[in-house]
Amino acid sequence: MTTATKLLARKQQLLERLQENPGQHEGDKIERLLAEIDTALDLLDEAGPAETTDEAYQARGKRR
Repeated sequence: MTTATKLLARKQQLLERLQENPGQHEGDKIERLLAEIDTALDLLDEAGPAETTDEAYQARGKRR
C-alpha cells in the first residue's frame, strides 16, 4: 500500500468520524489531523510519482 493510499484511507476514516458529531475537543483534533493529511498529500503530489527500484537502475544504465 502506498503512502498516498494510506493517507487517503486515514482521511476517509476521519471524515466518517467527523460526521458522527464528536465533541468540540475531538472535532478540533480531527480537523487538525485532516489538515496535516491534506498537507502531506499536497507534498506528495508536488514530488510527483516515485520511481521504482527497477526504474532507478534503468535510468542509471545499471542492471539489478
